[in-house]
Amino acid sequence: MDTGKGLHIQMFSIHGLLRAENMELGHDADTGGQIKYVVELCNALSQNSKVEQVDLFTRLIRDKSCSDDYSLPTEQINNKFRIIRIQCGGRKYIRKELLWPFLDEFVDKTIKFIQQEKKVPDLVHGHYPDAGYVSRELARFFGIPFVYTGHSLGKSKKKQLLNQGMDINDINKKLKIDHRIDMEEVILKSVDLIITSTNQEIEGQYGLYRNRTLPKYQVIPPGIDIEKFHPYYHNTFSSNNKKEEALFASASVTRELDRFFQHPDKPIILALSRPDKRKNIGGLIKAYGEDNELQAMANLAVFAGIRKDISLKEDNERDVLTRMLLLMDKHNLYGKMAIPKKHDFEHEVPELYRIAAKKRGVFVNPALTEPFGLTLLESLACGLPIVSTHDGGPKDIISNCQGGVLVDPKDSAAIAQAIKDILAHQDLWNEYSKNGIMNTRKFYTWENHVKDYVTAIERLCREYGSSDIQVRKPSHSIGYRLSDLDHMLITDIDHTLLGGDKKELADLMELLEKNRNHLGFGVATGRSLESAQKVLKAHGVMTPDIIISCVGSQIYYGNAFYRDKGWETHISKNWKPGPMRACLEKIDFIRPQKKLFQGPYKLSYYMAPGKDRLARIHHVLTQNRCLYTLIYSHGKYLDLLPYRASKGKAIRYLSYKWEIPLKNFLVCGDSGNDEEMLRGDPCGVVVGNYSPELAVLKSSKKVYFADQSFAKGIGEGISHYNFINQAKG
Repeated sequence: MDTGKGLHIQMFSIHGLLRAENMELGHDADTGGQIKYVVELCNALSQNSKVEQVDLFTRLIRDKSCSDDYSLPTEQINNKFRIIRIQCGGRKYIRKELLWPFLDEFVDKTIKFIQQEKKVPDLVHGHYPDAGYVSRELARFFGIPFVYTGHSLGKSKKKQLLNQGMDINDINKKLKIDHRIDMEEVILKSVDLIITSTNQEIEGQYGLYRNRTLPKYQVIPPGIDIEKFHPYYHNTFSSNNKKEEALFASASVTRELDRFFQHPDKPIILALSRPDKRKNIGGLIKAYGEDNELQAMANLAVFAGIRKDISLKEDNERDVLTRMLLLMDKHNLYGKMAIPKKHDFEHEVPELYRIAAKKRGVFVNPALTEPFGLTLLESLACGLPIVSTHDGGPKDIISNCQGGVLVDPKDSAAIAQAIKDILAHQDLWNEYSKNGIMNTRKFYTWENHVKDYVTAIERLCREYGSSDIQVRKPSHSIGYRLSDLDHMLITDIDHTLLGGDKKELADLMELLEKNRNHLGFGVATGRSLESAQKVLKAHGVMTPDIIISCVGSQIYYGNAFYRDKGWETHISKNWKPGPMRACLEKIDFIRPQKKLFQGPYKLSYYMAPGKDRLARIHHVLTQNRCLYTLIYSHGKYLDLLPYRASKGKAIRYLSYKWEIPLKNFLVCGDSGNDEEMLRGDPCGVVVGNYSPELAVLKSSKKVYFADQSFAKGIGEGISHYNFINQAKG
């Protein structure tokens, strides 16, 4: 594996419609400031000399209702930054709460991508809990640091929704909030560093969690593009084309606003957010509508996301947008209030802030909760004073920038009064405008953010390895090891690896250990993980790189026995052990094996041979519409697995996931339990003490029948295929 010359960072933001330019902020609840922050962070990191590569992973979407941009597997932004799209859970766009069942698929395909690239990252950084889960799994697997940014947290959201009178069952049904909180607790137990935008996040949000004291935290305020969000009184353009785009955007926004206003020359009270109940857009309209003096002083412009047809929106968004219209009608705000249906974030939004500033207006964020408040920084950088909620991140922004005031978002009279105070007092407006322009450039640039970020992750990476970040390589990691291998020996345990002479087993172990750098070692067994561990240890067998247990229904890796959840997600489809067990209870010639030999994806029975007995089992199960894989071995063991599971299918899955060709697997067995994995492209070895049921494989040119038994037979097979020299390449 190439470790490169600088930091290789993998970012994860899975749920949003995410692209590098013309982001559709406000498209829905999942396309807010978080995706803008992540893209701009990656872009800024790619400009840093200590960063070699930044990859931003998100979900691939191929949906007629979405732009084709989201279906590109790779989007190269510059020579050091690209967006990688991984397909999981189908191709249709679905909201983030529905993605939880498909995240292990995302993990698997990301591992496959890393293997194809032959380059393991220095660290992974997850944004939001779904990406946090994915990052945690990858970090554990590759033995690399795990960084997390929550952006918003489930406990805070749950508390608010309950306070609004929502039923907990409805909240869980739609938002999976308790599952999200459970995952956040797991993340807090595993994460190496949490990066927040404000101190309030640490105290007021993470402070609600049981595992709050376990992680390290670092406050690194996000940056803004100070060229794009330049002050209203001058223009800063790097090209004539940009100047023309900005002028066109300004004219377009002005024309759209003038369409709504009777008196377009008045100052503008500007609000810009997603149509979400937490954003409290209705609270601002109510404050404006109840204050005639404020209506006389200024117009109100509310940009609440992008919409075509309100009736097609999700419930939350539809309710917010409908209430906006009802409040506008209730307070008769026609001619005073603008509610445009869309805006171009790339060009129109910066001009929108400047238009409002030129008219000496005010930007208002009345959100009930605000983890940070990026729009506040953007407006301040353009010279537009702010009135903001006193919840969360705005406290730090006001403290640093001194460009506006905080209010209680539930107090409509206080919101109105704060706006009027700024509009009525020109000296105050000038002071706030100047402070905002100067202090955003002092405290909130991407250059400062990246400098602090790189310092923090360099320190973190050194803790994981050597003092030299550029040569750090956690060779103990099973992920790194498997990524370096392209040949693998997989053997059954009982009567194949074990059962013969101790010296012959020791000789085989010595051979495998000697060639460990280029040959992987795994076992495939009907035993459970615990049983396999116990018997291997008792016989002095080295810890395998891979244990395929329970007849192929579970896969574990390395010394930590990391469970492959992606495999279990894959095989669990239509697996219904309860009904199957009930069906089989009616059959008198089988009896269940001990609990020790059962598994979550394996039902095990004893069955003596008998004419048509297997046919009877198949008849009963198919009659009851059960999907399954049936394996009968040694004339007495009957195992039922999910229809996607078996030792052979597990090996094919490993081949796919780790980019190891099937022909580079050497597979050893002795019974019908092993028949499927011995067939096909792998190099098959049947040891000399094999059960009669494997005689059917003698006609196969890809299966070698050894003269020697047990471990010595495996060694004979290795020699027959010249497998060691093949692995050395």
